Amino acid sequence: MNWDDLKLFLAIGRLGKLTAASRRLGLDVATLNRRMTSLEHTLATKLFERSPKGYALSDVGHALMRHAEAMELAAEAAQEEVGQTSAALNGAVRIGVPEGVGNFLLSEVCVDLCNANPDLDMEVVALPRVFSLSQREADLAIAVSPPPSGRLTVQKITDYRLRLYAVDALIDRHDGFRRDWDLRQVRWVGYISDLVFDPSLDYIPHVVGDVRPALTSTSLLVQLRWLLAGAGVGILPDFIARAYPDLKPVRGDQISLKRSFYLIRHETDVRLKRVTAVADRVVAGIRDRVVAPA
Repeated sequence: MNWDDLKLFLAIGRLGKLTAASRRLGLDVATLNRRMTSLEHTLATKLFERSPKGYALSDVGHALMRHAEAMELAAEAAQEEVGQTSAALNGAVRIGVPEGVGNFLLSEVCVDLCNANPDLDMEVVALPRVFSLSQREADLAIAVSPPPSGRLTVQKITDYRLRLYAVDALIDRHDGFRRDWDLRQVRWVGYISDLVFDPSLDYIPHVVGDVRPALTSTSLLVQLRWLLAGAGVGILPDFIARAYPDLKPVRGDQISLKRSFYLIRHETDVRLKRVTAVADRVVAGIRDRVVAPA
């Protein structure tokens, strides 16, 4: 059995489509199809159920996937061990994170890691979405909710606090928003409700239930810019808001929410020293930066 064919099999099995695997591998669709047909002929079995929707693994395909993933991990671990000539880390580690984490918690951690390990490449994918580790979209992912299922390991990183923020001028104009009525008369900033990628980010109903935000975006940075411009009030994590002295919490600690960050890994990757070392430093770095300075 050709290991190169198995690497192609892994990509198709994880992504479920020849076109997606073609883009990831840099091979044309016809070549992939031919190689998979040849592999099935060699094994005298059907590995995929082909349909207009894509390539779904057959029962035998699922069994081969487990063996191929074990071979992939063994190859990566061997390369890591044999190629590691010093205590420094090398290779690439990709992390999928929410936008706020990437911009305000992880950027300095990655710089510190690369400064200490010149041969290490850090790839940060900062998008408002859930990342699929089974499809190898990332080596690590940081999420605001633990995944419900999957061959994954989950580690709680830390809790963080969010409060309602606005600029001083807007707070003064509404007499400190001391009455609930005042909160219903001001413009709100928030996420687009039907595009919120995690229900725990739908904050506004937990603060004032009958308000519909007039300025909405999938981007937390866009929301931040609106708040800094005095366009309205909105929910922000404290670790972001404290970097902007013009923003003040509305009603202090009276309006406060708690959420958590979780580190997620594919269960087969726990033996990779490179990924484990980066995961440990990411967790420590995020914890340090979430805690407000004394």
